[in-house]
Amino acid sequence: MVLIDYGAGNLHSVEKALLAAGVPARRAADPEVARDADALVLPGQGHFGQVMRSFERSGFAPVVAAHIAADAPFLGICVGLQLLTRGSEEAPGVPGLGVLDAEVRRFPARGVSVPQMGWNQIRPLGTPALLAGIDSGAFVYFANSYFVTFPEAAVPSGAETVYGETRFLSAVSIGRLHATQFHPEKSQAVGLRVLRNFGDVVRGPRT
Repeated sequence: MVLIDYGAGNLHSVEKALLAAGVPARRAADPEVARDADALVLPGQGHFGQVMRSFERSGFAPVVAAHIAADAPFLGICVGLQLLTRGSEEAPGVPGLGVLDAEVRRFPARGVSVPQMGWNQIRPLGTPALLAGIDSGAFVYFANSYFVTFPEAAVPSGAETVYGETRFLSAVSIGRLHATQFHPEKSQAVGLRVLRNFGDVVRGPRT
């Protein structure tokens, strides 16, 4: 398993959490090291445009796209989820990877503070392997002003969360692609279970 090092601010905490969950990952700043990895983990936090440009400069973008196209295990975290979409309202004109038929929108500031900072609940949609053994209503940690939205007819399995008037996808699972808007590395026991579940996805049979 390779943890992609393209300068993401939450890289070290994700690395420590993976180790604590019994899913150690090799940190790699060279795309060639990641090209044949059995699994990839893409962290991310910050402004969509800045993060996407840094990701493209790193040379990892085509490696990640090919990895996902091959249905190899992948985990995106926070902006690491948002980078997979077509683009974000946070950075108009900066395209995402476009591997998800989705867009990133800003929370409306009606009755809530933006960004969302702190604990909120998740409710599984379907039976995603990433959330196996996690109760509906479990609390996880968020730090986001933006959320991912899919066309209504194409909402994947994963999890949903309500913040103010907005019901949004807090986790996405499509095949062996998994991604969370919340931070499992900051979500204590629930977050460690999410990371262990991803380890099970990596070790399990291809479906």
